[in-house]
Amino acid sequence: MTMNTIAFSGSRLDRADHVRSDPAALAALRDWRARLLRLEGLDPVITPEGTLDWGTLADAGPDSELVFLGLDGDRGCFAEVPARFPREATVAGPRSWQAMAVLAGDELATYGGARSLVGWHARHRFCAVCGAPTHIAKGGWQRNCANADCRAEHFPRVDPVTIMLVEHDGNVLLGRQPRFPAGRYSALAGFVEPGEAIEEAVAREVQEEAGVRVRDVTYVASQPWPFPSSLMIGCHAYADDPAIIVDMTELEDARWFSRADVADAVEAVGRGENGQAFGAPPRTAVAHVLLRWWLDRA
Repeated sequence: MTMNTIAFSGSRLDRADHVRSDPAALAALRDWRARLLRLEGLDPVITPEGTLDWGTLADAGPDSELVFLGLDGDRGCFAEVPARFPREATVAGPRSWQAMAVLAGDELATYGGARSLVGWHARHRFCAVCGAPTHIAKGGWQRNCANADCRAEHFPRVDPVTIMLVEHDGNVLLGRQPRFPAGRYSALAGFVEPGEAIEEAVAREVQEEAGVRVRDVTYVASQPWPFPSSLMIGCHAYADDPAIIVDMTELEDARWFSRADVADAVEAVGRGENGQAFGAPPRTAVAHVLLRWWLDRA
């Protein structure tokens, strides 16, 4: 697997950390060559050619906060922080699914990073320590409290989520949430909790959701998921006992599927269909990547 095979990874922009910390260098990039990523709220604006739409800094509001996305060659690329954070933006909406369908991999990654970053700014206009207003710093990769007695520094947040395939006797454990499309099953997943290693989070989540104990947890691949700002950490583990006890507050169903079931479901995704046993996650989901990885291991 390469970054380009995983949606929302592989942006071509240079993050240019050395520029973020240099106010003079940042100011110099805000010239006529600079590009502004066009967004409607947190949704992308896509051209008729199926690419991201870029404007100039003149398109930004006079009092807007701008975040520095990185360098495209010697040109600065920026995005505008929306006036408010849309509540619906915590999940992927129709415009985001459209972007996943039509944008090239590097452009989708650029949009995903921008969405996570400007969304974080829209949610963190006030200090979590003292409640005073915060202001943008380091080109948008930091916010500082304006209260002289506090001056807390805040940084863009990424929430780690484990998503895992559990294997037993050549079968794989998949679960179904009520919000999934009809017939869809996917890898179990859950947030890593404070004070918890990735391996511990995998074991806890699988036991909580399906009542299955796992061993030998290994890392496979990761995916940035900007809804609103998660890092999906794909893992694999083994189970010795296939007995399932579904936590109905987390899942609607969980069951074991054979390699033939998975191969059929993954192939059916290309036809826009469900497999005979279940419907696999879309290609843009890391769960789909995990299923393909598992099939290729045979």
